[in-house]
Amino acid sequence: MTHAPHTALSQDELKTLVGRAALAYVVPGQIVGVGTGSTVNKFIDALATIKDQFTGAVSSSVASTERLQALGITVFDCNDVAELAVYIDGADEIDGQGYMIKGGGAALTREKIVAAQSRQFVCIADDSKLVQTLGKFALPVEVIPMATQRILRQFAALGGQARVRLKDGVPLVTDNGQHIVDVTGLQITDPLAFETSVSQWPGVVTMGVFAHQKANVCLLGTAKGVKKILY
Repeated sequence: MTHAPHTALSQDELKTLVGRAALAYVVPGQIVGVGTGSTVNKFIDALATIKDQFTGAVSSSVASTERLQALGITVFDCNDVAELAVYIDGADEIDGQGYMIKGGGAALTREKIVAAQSRQFVCIADDSKLVQTLGKFALPVEVIPMATQRILRQFAALGGQARVRLKDGVPLVTDNGQHIVDVTGLQITDPLAFETSVSQWPGVVTMGVFAHQKANVCLLGTAKGVKKILY
């Protein structure tokens, strides 16, 4: 009898694996914080299979809210919920301390708000997102448009290359009515200090380093299955 050769799981299959694994962190009878992005979409789809076991969700984006509601999951406004037991979201990068870069989907401000409201942050990602030092992925920064050019110059002074994110040839507008600046060429060796500093710049709404709201757990999709990392 011949065995079929082992084929590596695709990135999409890894995302499905970690999305399902995150169901273990949903607290029965409570409201769950839900992030944004392609990996989170897999979690939302999995969440629909247990929707009778929890009360509903608080969502970090219009896109996630629409997906949750389409699957019959009640979405609550942030202001109507005092605290969440858990927030489950992806990351564009995550390091060995649980510090992340987020905002590739332009939802970083609302993601940081929901993360701050949650007792535990569970990051779901495939193993391509694990890095030694943050900064290989472009750092998203949500900015008030009138401050854009000055913020571009401030990043240039730090050695970064910053550009306004475009959609259909014009600046992308976030769910909050602002623009996104993406910054490359940075090595973020002290994420806590960097987040604190850049967050003070006038015109910065939110920057995409999540160090003050870091992950407590990462469910990492690997060729050998889901690896759980605790921080």
